Amino acid sequence: MLTLDVEYDCDFDLFGIVSSSREHTLAWTLNNALRLRLVKQQDLIYDLLSRGRLVISNYLHATETLSLRLLRNRSLDPSILKRPFLAPDIKEYDYLLQVSNGSDEFSGDEFLARLSALPVVQYACQFDPNSLKFKENLLF
Repeated sequence: MLTLDVEYDCDFDLFGIVSSSREHTLAWTLNNALRLRLVKQQDLIYDLLSRGRLVISNYLHATETLSLRLLRNRSLDPSILKRPFLAPDIKEYDYLLQVSNGSDEFSGDEFLARLSALPVVQYACQFDPNSLKFKENLLF
């Protein structure tokens, strides 16, 4: 049997957010605090053949120079999957914030501190997306 082994390189910053807030409340807070315009997009659907599917809530802020995406880490639909997460490696995080082409304003420790200071965020952490086992789930 032949298998295709493809290695992906993720060229974005990834932040995990622990928050008990609903996704629209978190998006609204991020919009106000960071001067963004996160807009609800069509849910992302991952059909995993006979194992079930993931339905992931998806907000996007896009400009010519920046793309910032807020993703719910847990599937919206009830799932038969043992681990119904977009990023099962970091399932303890409720949301993922993906920043592509971010300037210094949206990267590093200073941005992490700004996220952590928001009242709706209990905890935030930055991850190297290339170290995640299921990083291909984060490529769009």
